[in-house]
Amino acid sequence: MIKYKTTKDFTEKELETLFLSVKWSSGKYPDKLKIAMNNSDTVISAWDGAKLIGLINALSDKIMTVYFHYLLVMPEYHSQGIGKTLVKKMLEVYQSYARKAVIAYNTEIEFYKKCGFTPHDDKKPMFITFLTT
Repeated sequence: MIKYKTTKDFTEKELETLFLSVKWSSGKYPDKLKIAMNNSDTVISAWDGAKLIGLINALSDKIMTVYFHYLLVMPEYHSQGIGKTLVKKMLEVYQSYARKAVIAYNTEIEFYKKCGFTPHDDKKPMFITFLTT
């Protein structure tokens, strides 16, 4: 049975394993990921026993706008509703906020539409980054 927790208490190894399972280059920086989770406003994680299998985090201005930066679930747990549950739980936390934002890869747009997000043709995300995913 999958359990959900609101926690920022992860080991570097747990984060590395989770992020590399979905081939995200940020998994190569588990020390930075640990700090990033601690600096997030909210982190909700999914666990199969003692195994971290997914998480979502939020960065906010604490009143109007929240950005959901990471949402990932280990591939062997895909199509079980875990990602949708993580999004739902996070949307509940920030229900009173006027703007809830996410940057979706093209392959994820349909997933986020099902979660209530709407793409905008007149807006484009822009980055300066050394990460590839």
